[in-house]
Amino acid sequence: MEEIRFRPIGVVHSPFKEPFSGAPKTPSERRDYQGTIEIYPEFKDGLRDLDGFSHIIVIFYFHKAKYSGLIVKPYLDDNYKGVFATRFPNRPNLVGSSVVQLLEINGNILNIKGLDMIEGSPVIDIKPYIPEFKSDDKIRIGWLEGKV
Repeated sequence: MEEIRFRPIGVVHSPFKEPFSGAPKTPSERRDYQGTIEIYPEFKDGLRDLDGFSHIIVIFYFHKAKYSGLIVKPYLDDNYKGVFATRFPNRPNLVGSSVVQLLEINGNILNIKGLDMIEGSPVIDIKPYIPEFKSDDKIRIGWLEGKV
């Protein structure tokens, strides 16, 4: 299989400096934390019209994580789970995603709320968050039911 390479489009600026030491791990824990995403100047034009969205999906690289296997012990459970059933950062490809509130855009700086990324996380991509579910859809959250 061929290697996949990404070029970061920006970087996260966060009050959280290290994984597992104070960075929020659940949606309710991260709700009020704010930070910024600095988009590199050559990608600034890609922000056009993004200000019309209240939330964005940030795809980033877990730059301080290390792959630790396919079975992990997640933060909210004492039982081991498959890594793909968790948001555990030590993944085969060290890629993360977060939905955050977009507060405002100032030039190439995105002010965001709902932060769970650590300082210096390379941003791979940003997409507008568009809810895809209807209110009558039955959404299940697996082993996390009742924990978040």
